[in-house]
Amino acid sequence: MLIAGAGPVGLTAALLLLRRGIAFTLLEQAEALPDDLRASTFHPPTLDMLARLEVADALIAQGLVSPTWQIRMHPSGERAMFDLAAIADATAHPYRLQCKQSVLCHILLDEVRAQGGDVRMGMAVEDVAQDEDGVSVIARDAAGELHRFDGSFLIAADGARSVVRGKLDLAFEGKTYPETTILATTRFPFHDHLPGLSNVNYVWKENGTFSLLRLPDLWRCSLYPDGDETIEEALEPASIARKLREIAPNPGGHVIDEIRPYRIHMRIVDDYRRGRIMLAGDAAHVNSPSGGMGMNGGIHDAHELVATLAAVLDGRPIEHLDRYTRRRRPIALQEILTQADRNRARMQERDPAKRRAMLAALQRTAGDPAEARAHLLRTSMIDGLRKAAEIA
Repeated sequence: MLIAGAGPVGLTAALLLLRRGIAFTLLEQAEALPDDLRASTFHPPTLDMLARLEVADALIAQGLVSPTWQIRMHPSGERAMFDLAAIADATAHPYRLQCKQSVLCHILLDEVRAQGGDVRMGMAVEDVAQDEDGVSVIARDAAGELHRFDGSFLIAADGARSVVRGKLDLAFEGKTYPETTILATTRFPFHDHLPGLSNVNYVWKENGTFSLLRLPDLWRCSLYPDGDETIEEALEPASIARKLREIAPNPGGHVIDEIRPYRIHMRIVDDYRRGRIMLAGDAAHVNSPSGGMGMNGGIHDAHELVATLAAVLDGRPIEHLDRYTRRRRPIALQEILTQADRNRARMQERDPAKRRAMLAALQRTAGDPAEARAHLLRTSMIDGLRKAAEIA
């Protein structure tokens, strides 16, 4: 078995394979795992899955347990707040965990190596080929030398810019959103200045929006250019400082640790399988980060894929692998991409009357126990997993 990519999806797949006694070689282009900020929200069913792999406790110990999340008006503080205690009967982890993706990757890599997994860092995939008996991968090491690896199957978990997907010439249809998001991180304690703030907050302000996501030692602020402001102007320290002062004034100024712009995409492949090669995570689908479902969906992909592969290795016909696409692609399309698209559209709404109506509807949902529970089962991704499990 071969795996391309040592992100959360590839490493989860690796640990799942180890637990089933299936040998693999994992190839990762980077020589060391990055510690940059990427995904930072773990949903309840993802934590349940990681608990079965016996790595959840270590992750939770380094994260921030967040039992509520909210959609909020600024500066009034009016809000609709959702409490995940409402779904405590459906999960052992009725909260979101706020923690850097890189923390999970380090935990998983350490566990995979401790159990004897074959991980090759600094090995960049350059080409793939397959026949009816197996898959071969050509990879280049840090010194520039080429190596060939052979396996029965290949799990492509090599991210949104997947080399494997490109070599298979698979279409990655979708769209790129027009706005640029600016991620700014700061250790300023917004929770001491904004009453009733949760650890996860999606916020409307006059003629704009922002989000505040709290991690154990910092806040992630997603900001956007104001009005006619260009992205270059919006990235200026003075512009960032002005936007943060609008959120919560600070006479001493807000110390910024990191500023990073990025564009958001919504794309998905038609089929997660091409012969003996399967795509998972961002290699198969990318979506708006609103709602924090991308990384979580990729980890869910890994669980479904390894279970399906194990059945084939135990004697099921190779066509059984088609179940992976049947179960995961509709859920990615309907429950992840579409939902993330709706979340993004809601927060990009500028009409005050429409915002007011949306907030009122969300407050009614949050205030009705049955509706709140249904909403949380859906937004926490539990509903999607249940629907997938019903697909033959």
